Amino acid sequence: MIPTEHPSSKKLPLLPVGLGAIVVLAGGLLILRGLHVDPFAVKDRIFVFVRGVGPWAFFAAMALLPAFGMPLLPFTLLAGEAFSSRMGLGWVITLCLTAIAFNLALSYWLARFALRPLLSRIAERFGYPIPRVTPENALSITLLIRLTGAPYPFQCYLLGLAEVPFRLYLIASWICLLPWSIGAIVLGRGMFNGNFRLAAMGLAVLVGAAFLLQWLRRKYAS
Repeated sequence: MIPTEHPSSKKLPLLPVGLGAIVVLAGGLLILRGLHVDPFAVKDRIFVFVRGVGPWAFFAAMALLPAFGMPLLPFTLLAGEAFSSRMGLGWVITLCLTAIAFNLALSYWLARFALRPLLSRIAERFGYPIPRVTPENALSITLLIRLTGAPYPFQCYLLGLAEVPFRLYLIASWICLLPWSIGAIVLGRGMFNGNFRLAAMGLAVLVGAAFLLQWLRRKYAS
């Protein structure tokens, strides 16, 4: 039985975090225009830097840094435009999903073993009680936490602290992140490249994932 008090009580507003971040990005571009800063020049500098770093360093950073609190969204939004022309969009998606799988495993290890005392105190301070996991409710708790809208690192830490079986944690978490990641990669490629058809496809995937998230949230929150 899932505890009565769980992170869903602190879920974020209905709009998904990913779509909200895109709105913030658009607002930031408008602010730059208001400050007489050319947003296209800023964008070009960012991609010059990312491409200069190279794909292997970029995907290595994507595999490591979100486990320590860096948002995952900037990596997925930038990856498609930065490296698709060099290796193709399919390979970019494959490498992003591989990096996410590695990051999920690293986050689990940090929460369950390396940083357990520290992360337990942080979770309690921010009002995220550690769920009580049994073989019967492990999948439901994993899906429930993945659907709360809590920040990505918090989700990983809570599941690691709860000692959800690793294989179930990794597979279920990766599947939950799959549509968001692919949608953001495709959206970023289309948005930054001026390909509105591709951007619309990516946005459609994110909107579909948002509706699916709401349906699953109602199903498992009960």
